[in-house]
Amino acid sequence: SCILAIALPPIDRQTELGTMKRNPNVSSSRRKNRKRHFTAPSSARRMIMSAHLSKELREKHNIRSLPIRKGDEVQVITGSYKEREGKVTSVYRKKFVVHIERLQFEKKDGSSVPIGVHPSNVQITKLSLSKDRQALIDRKVAGYSADAKGKHSGASVDAMNTQD
Repeated sequence: SCILAIALPPIDRQTELGTMKRNPNVSSSRRKNRKRHFTAPSSARRMIMSAHLSKELREKHNIRSLPIRKGDEVQVITGSYKEREGKVTSVYRKKFVVHIERLQFEKKDGSSVPIGVHPSNVQITKLSLSKDRQALIDRKVAGYSADAKGKHSGASVDAMNTQD
């Protein structure tokens, strides 16, 4: 009884499957993503609670969205309160909602309760700008520019080709 051992070449998974990202912190599991979303810290919730800018603001600042902030003027785009406008009175990160001025529910006893609206359902029409927020906008715009990403324009490519 002799056992015959054949030496096979090692399988290179990189070339066989192509290059794959193998970051253990990134998952496509619905369960894990929901857990991370609802147990996110306040700093992460700030970014999750971003809202789109109106067309005028988008053209003026060259950015599409910003984290919503108390004092911003917004317009509800979707839902039963569509077309309603007002100033953001509070950003309730724990519940992922913003409270808007004049968007309140009247209770039976006569008191009024603010209605929570998710930031994805509103559009910022006027920004509450401070030095820090202007710096954030400038950083975002700088990140979008071609020079900051190390990309070359058509003129710089032509200049490199003529040097050879």
